[in-house]
Amino acid sequence: MSMLDGQAKRFSAMLGDKEIIIETGNLASLADGAVTVRMGDSMVLVTAVASKEPREGISFFPLTVDFEERLYAAGRIPGSYFRREGRPTESAILLSRLVDRALRPLFPEGYRNDVQVIITALSSDGEHPLDTLAAIGASAALTISSIPFLGPIANVHIGLSPEGEFIVNPTRSELGTSRLDLRVSGTQDSINMVECASDEVDEETMLAALQLAHQSIQPLIELQQQIRVEAGKAKVEYKVFRVPEEIETELKAWLGDKVEQVIRSTRGKEERAAAIEALREEYMAAFTDETGTPRFAASDMKEVFEEAVKHTVRELILSEGERPDGRQPNEIRPIRAAVDISPRAHGSGLFTRGETQVLSIATLGTIGEEQNLDDLGPAETKRYIHHYNFPPFSTGETYPLRGPRRREIGHGALAEAALRAMIPSEDDFPYTIRVVSEVLSSNGSTSMASVCASTLALMDAGVPIKAPVGGIAMGLVTDEESGRYQVLTDIQGMEDHLGDMDFKVAGTEQGITALQMDIKVKGLNPDVLRRALAQAREARLFILEKMLDVISEPREEMSPYAPRIITVHIEPSKIGKLIGPGGKTIRSIQEETGVKIDVEDSGAVYIASTNGAGATRAREMVEALTAEAEIGRIYTGRVVRIEPFGAFVEILPGVDGLVHISQLADYRVASVEDVVKVGDEIMVMVTDIDSQGKIRLSRQAVLEGWTAEEAREADRGGRRGGGGGSERRGGGRSEGGRRGGGRDRR
Repeated sequence: MSMLDGQAKRFSAMLGDKEIIIETGNLASLADGAVTVRMGDSMVLVTAVASKEPREGISFFPLTVDFEERLYAAGRIPGSYFRREGRPTESAILLSRLVDRALRPLFPEGYRNDVQVIITALSSDGEHPLDTLAAIGASAALTISSIPFLGPIANVHIGLSPEGEFIVNPTRSELGTSRLDLRVSGTQDSINMVECASDEVDEETMLAALQLAHQSIQPLIELQQQIRVEAGKAKVEYKVFRVPEEIETELKAWLGDKVEQVIRSTRGKEERAAAIEALREEYMAAFTDETGTPRFAASDMKEVFEEAVKHTVRELILSEGERPDGRQPNEIRPIRAAVDISPRAHGSGLFTRGETQVLSIATLGTIGEEQNLDDLGPAETKRYIHHYNFPPFSTGETYPLRGPRRREIGHGALAEAALRAMIPSEDDFPYTIRVVSEVLSSNGSTSMASVCASTLALMDAGVPIKAPVGGIAMGLVTDEESGRYQVLTDIQGMEDHLGDMDFKVAGTEQGITALQMDIKVKGLNPDVLRRALAQAREARLFILEKMLDVISEPREEMSPYAPRIITVHIEPSKIGKLIGPGGKTIRSIQEETGVKIDVEDSGAVYIASTNGAGATRAREMVEALTAEAEIGRIYTGRVVRIEPFGAFVEILPGVDGLVHISQLADYRVASVEDVVKVGDEIMVMVTDIDSQGKIRLSRQAVLEGWTAEEAREADRGGRRGGGGGSERRGGGRSEGGRRGGGRDRR
């Protein structure tokens, strides 16, 4: 990258065996922090800006991360009607979420200024992943800005080669053959974000990969510390939202042990929520004077109350191992499962764990129904599609339905990653597969319930998955001062909200297929991760056992409403003949038989129909249209032209050959018309195909029961010129040899 002026600073470090180049001071000078990050010919511009004043009246940190996926980065024009990028693609949303999750724990508690990080793709070479560059760039932009940020962080992919060797920072090509795609972000001290898709990788291998990832990002963290010294701005003073100590003391004194009594005396989500709300109303009323005026600010009272609930729940877990619903730390809620819920769906599965319930529906389609992707990723289409819906009634709430939000996109992608490696190949199961997970009730871990319900739905649909997949969400409660911590199995909503970690693990009996970790503390040490993975495996095996009690293997018979797909392989050179001019030939087959036909460049032809007879007829038509004549094979053909020296007989659509007059009968023939007329159907044997594609036929060989060699010898003796037949062109005929593509025969 050439510099536009002399003010830019350039820094670099190695990530694996590839150089990462970070430059600042050249672009976006009015942003608080701006950098470009480059690896190979992939490059992003990342900017960070914070509002001058905090946002009033909120109790959360308002961070926004957006990825601007510009297709010019790959030299492409968008395929939309307006030829302009529209709303973010799924891949752009997932990249934004990945960066957000790594950054969010690293801002000071009580900081309420709006912070916006914008990542713009400037160049994409298709080999070096943009998500790694985006996360490093976001951290670097924040590190050199005046925004208070407790980083830096860095990000890396870890792959696993077919030979079992780890690959640090693999290219897209290397990931294509890898059993592992692990993305890890972390600080100098610990890991703080994990996203992973894998093919049954065992827990020890996964732990080794996590440790390698943390080691590998250290040069990038040291580099950013250097950049901060050489190019960073001074951090600004900021307002921290805290309740005044004297008010906090008075409010806590009134609450006493009331919150603990409520938590200990309730078990169900709704019961506990109602009891907490009743206590909240009593609490607010206690600090309201006779005129109805609150003595303290509502935001202060709310913060003290919520902190009391959080502290109580966490202390009960840490000191007594008692969870809000009375379970032990490694105890799983009651599980129920069912299949065949929807009578017309191709497959359906219902999975209930405690108060969390998900219904997944599987639909099978043709290969032509694959999803077309218009993004900067390496794939152009997607054959296995997983969608996740989270309606308001699932939490007993009301709000407008405005399409899937970022969280729903992320949860659907996680469930898709968990099952992707278990989906059979297109050669073994030539279907496009869509699974939709409908969350019917939510009290924690709906994404992992979606994995379980979707496994049931796929098996109910008769999809021959390689192995069933189960999922579990692990939680964590820590006390930094005392060093105490408790890993929780199958977390519910309150534990997710008030705990320090949401660690989702999906996999088969053999190994892990997906991981996702989000934390609210600065990082986790390897011992906690090891314990969490061990408890997750124990829980996963228990859940799989419950699922297999309902359906032990994929159904042998698919739903009668699912399409049956027949695969026919033809020579790629015959594709044009099958399709015909303007698609006329293939359309006529579909209209006549009622099937849907998809043709791949490889010559694979997929015939889909719910009507078995129609599919069989379509297959016969495709095979006949694209078949090659075979020496020694007998065909029933139609006489299409008569010459003095013999008759031309169409043995395959558009393909004919010559029956010499000497081969028309088992006696001497004086005239061709004495034996056959145009339009007659006769049985003939192919006796020869010369180098120009001319076909010789014999009717006598069929009548006499000759072998192909006997027929060939007899035919040679009777030839008098005239040549053989060929594929016809239009209404005429060439005796010079067959052509590559088909034509309509008039």
